[in-house]
Amino acid sequence: MNIKGKTFFLDQHGCAKNQVDGELLINNLTKAGMLRTEDPSSADLIIVNSCGFINSAKEESLNSVIDARSSYPNAKILLAGCLAERYAEDLSKELSEADGFFGNGDLSKVTEVVDELFCGQRPVERPTQQGVCCGDRDFLLSFKGSAYVKITEGCDNCCSFCAIPIIRGRLRSRKICDIIQEIENFVKIGIKEINLIGQDLAAYGCGSSDKVLDSETPKVHSSFLEQLLERISAIEGDFWVRLLYIHPDHFNKDILNIIKRDKRFLPYFDIPFQSGSNGIIQSMNRKGTFDSYLELVNDIRRTLPEACIRTTFLTGFPGESKDDAKQTEEFLKAIQSDWSGCFTYSREEGTPADLMQGHISAKLAKERAQRLENLQAEITRVRLQQRCGKVYDVLVEEIIQGEEEGLAIGRAWFQAPEVDGNVVIRYDLDSKQAAQEVQPGKLVKVNCTSSSAVDMDGTLVL
Repeated sequence: MNIKGKTFFLDQHGCAKNQVDGELLINNLTKAGMLRTEDPSSADLIIVNSCGFINSAKEESLNSVIDARSSYPNAKILLAGCLAERYAEDLSKELSEADGFFGNGDLSKVTEVVDELFCGQRPVERPTQQGVCCGDRDFLLSFKGSAYVKITEGCDNCCSFCAIPIIRGRLRSRKICDIIQEIENFVKIGIKEINLIGQDLAAYGCGSSDKVLDSETPKVHSSFLEQLLERISAIEGDFWVRLLYIHPDHFNKDILNIIKRDKRFLPYFDIPFQSGSNGIIQSMNRKGTFDSYLELVNDIRRTLPEACIRTTFLTGFPGESKDDAKQTEEFLKAIQSDWSGCFTYSREEGTPADLMQGHISAKLAKERAQRLENLQAEITRVRLQQRCGKVYDVLVEEIIQGEEEGLAIGRAWFQAPEVDGNVVIRYDLDSKQAAQEVQPGKLVKVNCTSSSAVDMDGTLVL
């Protein structure tokens, strides 16, 4: 190989699933003898690990390639990730700034592709998707103390607007024993927050070729996800488990009791409802309704009154009328989600929605998104106020150099990484005990005394 001793810089884009892929790329290349650098100007190779989900994300990734070529003309540029998986052949003809293209099907092949780059070739590789991309990750891109664990890859839901099945393929699930081993390894090195991720955790174990059970997990009449959580619950240690992204049409209600029983499972639910209009929900190739989705939220809160709900909405879907948009606003008011994200519809070739009639103007879609964001901002403000006056475990992310008092940034259980607010932790700079406790990656107790629009503020409890 011609890559040993060469340096590489990873320009990471996209979602948590793509972050795991980025961590696997780092691990595969460093094990092959390459050296990771955080300074792109010193890199022999710049990898843009791209996102290909919506137009704005595509443009951001493409601009990163163009900027890298302009700023670092002597480096090799590799476009990797979802954008390369979806458009490698087309981009190889149109994006001259890239020296190679590498999809996300089998990340273990990255060393071969990079070797070809340094041999003067221009590889265009989309290795066959093999199960769920996983493996050792000695370096994590998360804040210290937090890690993502991918339990599924791909998706069979086939929402009419979504290109994920095109990019990531059909649903595949990891075996329970492999997931348990990875979590145990993370707990041993001090990881405090395990974030389970996949395109849809509710579908875990339901892929056409999935065989997730082993001799230690006898098949019972419960969902595969619930059986996975039972096995995780048997792991000893002081850590959190957060479940990210559960499709509302087949939410696993049998997981609620185990979350109630084992307090290490956070009652945090990321459920992307997308719309509150029955007609639009149906056009999205989803099975629920305004009433059934509202009842799901109520069911969760009946079992777990303290539950935190995050959701996502899509505005400007083809055919969305003024009344449809109003129904979504009423739905948001009804569910009172703690957090929500909102993105405007993006036409994606190859999806059913791309061929639908009645496409909405970008301006109108943005206006509708803004109304939802304004509604959510007020709901979030009120719900954060209701959490004031309580002591929470907070995962410290970073220390801020305060002049008169100690300051740190962290997250409570109702704040997922990257997407929600934070907790400002205040402590006595002269206290040795406080300085020892407030360290990135550690859980500390904080008395949250006030809140802003998205963040909370509190003092360290020793």
